Amino acid sequence: MSKFGPAQFGPDYVRAIAPYQAGKPIAEVAREFGLDEATIVKLASNENPFGLPESSRAAMLEAAADLGRYPDANGFDLKTALSQRYDVPLEWITLGNGSNDILEIAAHAFVQKGEAVVYSQYSFAVYALATQGVGGRAIVVPSVNYGHDLDAMAAAIDADTRLVYVANPNNPTGTFIPAEQVEAFLQKVPSNVIVVLDEAYNEYLAPQHQFESSAWVRKYPNLIVSRTFSKAYGLAGLRVGFAIAQPEVTDLMNRIRQPFNVNSLAQAAAVAALNDKVFLEKGAKNNAEGYKQMVAAFEELKLEYVPSFGNFVLVKVGDDEGAGARVNLALLKQGVIVRPVGAYGLPQWLRISIGLPEENAAFIEALKKSLS
Repeated sequence: MSKFGPAQFGPDYVRAIAPYQAGKPIAEVAREFGLDEATIVKLASNENPFGLPESSRAAMLEAAADLGRYPDANGFDLKTALSQRYDVPLEWITLGNGSNDILEIAAHAFVQKGEAVVYSQYSFAVYALATQGVGGRAIVVPSVNYGHDLDAMAAAIDADTRLVYVANPNNPTGTFIPAEQVEAFLQKVPSNVIVVLDEAYNEYLAPQHQFESSAWVRKYPNLIVSRTFSKAYGLAGLRVGFAIAQPEVTDLMNRIRQPFNVNSLAQAAAVAALNDKVFLEKGAKNNAEGYKQMVAAFEELKLEYVPSFGNFVLVKVGDDEGAGARVNLALLKQGVIVRPVGAYGLPQWLRISIGLPEENAAFIEALKKSLS
């Protein structure tokens, strides 16, 4: 304590932030419960159960020869690959240290202290954290069936609103908004309000639900489309994300972005993964089959769940307020890591990532024991 009294460092809105709680690592659970790491199943963080693509591993080994030098700050090779894939100019692309970085860059670039940010109840925790981090005012719009109420979100935009976050599919609930509803929403949003369309789970959508939102960027100068390589592409540990927006927007984002925010290995791995159609197709097939495996078990156990369009399922494991924490602990003791979502206001629910068939089966067996 100083002679002037207790120190109060930093602004109040920063001290009020509750830090993001990531899924428990396997090593931590092994230590805590005296388990063998090799026997633990982790279905907590929506990671790709196949891990890193071999194409990315080979690209990283080649890039490792030059690790004594700084990465390309502008990410030319990765931006070129993304430009070709999404048919947009290079200057429309911003690279991020995961899409989490993109979400925070947007808040820092477009929101001043006291200005408003709109997002949905039960949407990704980082929207709230990014808003708090810049001293913004959160307008949290009540959910409908655990998903976004886009009409209510459009109506909630006020004169001080600068940013809107829309997740599609949404994490942690897995809900999906069809293309025509998203575009109808974009038409309602004032042109001076930035919309971040967060599509971290886009690659898991069935073909009939897929649409290319990057094409909307040409029509809506206030739109940012955010994507990631952490999920379907299997690069969660490397942290690579990107945004597509018109150059007036990307110019401001790149003024905020750290100059070397995506490292050399991550850039090389992302270029390889982007063109690895076989890996993507294998992951999508496993996810579709694993989803059926999960929901069949939930229906057998008569558990309520939210139909999901991502690589996870939100399931209600009891009626009392302590149900989620209680069942989560019982699962941990059996070496199964899932994601409690009490921090989202869903204390009776757990979010389960879809893994390999044997991982899903291990979770289902452990869940049955935990519930009994």
